[in-house]
Amino acid sequence: MSEIKVVARFAEIAPEHLDEFRALAAEAVAGTRDEPGTLQYDWYYSADGRQCVLLERYASSEAVLAHAANVTGKLRRMIELGGGLELDVFGDPSPELQAATAALRPRVYTFAHGL
Repeated sequence: MSEIKVVARFAEIAPEHLDEFRALAAEAVAGTRDEPGTLQYDWYYSADGRQCVLLERYASSEAVLAHAANVTGKLRRMIELGGGLELDVFGDPSPELQAATAALRPRVYTFAHGL
């Protein structure tokens, strides 16, 4: 079992969609609180609120897949509202996780060295 870290970026939230985007994000956080294996799920907005970065950390690929099943509907709408989604995945994602995220074309970074 290998920990997975994710950085998700919504590049351009249209001003007229900001309230809906933030409401969906709050719903996603509320629904994620009790997910086993979700270790971090933190949302950050730029000063003008038009860009959003999400920092996620999971105990395993299986935990990421369980989370994805929980938020898929919200995420699809947020991708529309947020001008797309850039996804960076850090760790060693399972073949199942790679297949499930292939359409999002994530950049995957495997661990090399560190503390």
